[in-house]
Amino acid sequence: MRGHLRRLVRRIRRHWPQTRITIRGDAHYGRPEVMEWCDENGVDFVFGLSGNGVLDRLVDETADDIRTRRALDQQPCLRGFTETRYRAKSWSKERRACARIEATTKGLDIRFVVTSIETGSAEHIYETLYCARGQAENLIKLHKAQLASDRTSCRSPLANQMRLILHTAAYWLMLTVRDVIPKAHALAAAEFATLRLRLLKLGARVIERASRVRLAFAVACPDATLIRHIAAALMPTGP
Repeated sequence: MRGHLRRLVRRIRRHWPQTRITIRGDAHYGRPEVMEWCDENGVDFVFGLSGNGVLDRLVDETADDIRTRRALDQQPCLRGFTETRYRAKSWSKERRACARIEATTKGLDIRFVVTSIETGSAEHIYETLYCARGQAENLIKLHKAQLASDRTSCRSPLANQMRLILHTAAYWLMLTVRDVIPKAHALAAAEFATLRLRLLKLGARVIERASRVRLAFAVACPDATLIRHIAAALMPTGP
């Protein structure tokens, strides 16, 4: 893991040497050697941290307060945040640990992250910095599951690389189409499978002329207005 991050950061700093880099990842990344490498190379990090009895005791006072207030107010869910200093046996030093504590009718759920960032509240570290990785994971899932980019079954690595290039081109095409959809529209945040079904898998009459190609859709096409908007938005501007 450390070697992978070292190569990645080296490539980034080759183009942006003055950029401050923050790495975020789940608990799989939160290894002692990775955190120490980040400290030595001026890289910030926010990693998931597996809970244990020691961490639970360190945040027990806040957790008990949140659990009690939820029960007294009879709320279905109440969330709070706190932070503490923690050092695992394999760590070289004490580090900042932030906790998201959520009390529901089913019980208490506590999630921890460890970070090198000393500024900002525990809520900001968890909600804004750490949880934002979820959107990146969603985009990777769209690339893999809904554009079938995991189909690299050719015996030749060059053929598999070409497949990935074509899948990535399809990804950028779908992402570009979605980005021009008005934000108020229901499809503005739709997944690629939904966009394919609603906007691409349509019957139409194609009329090809010398200077243009005309597409004639059915009169009852439910997304005709949106399709016209997308076509106009993606039309290249003249010189």
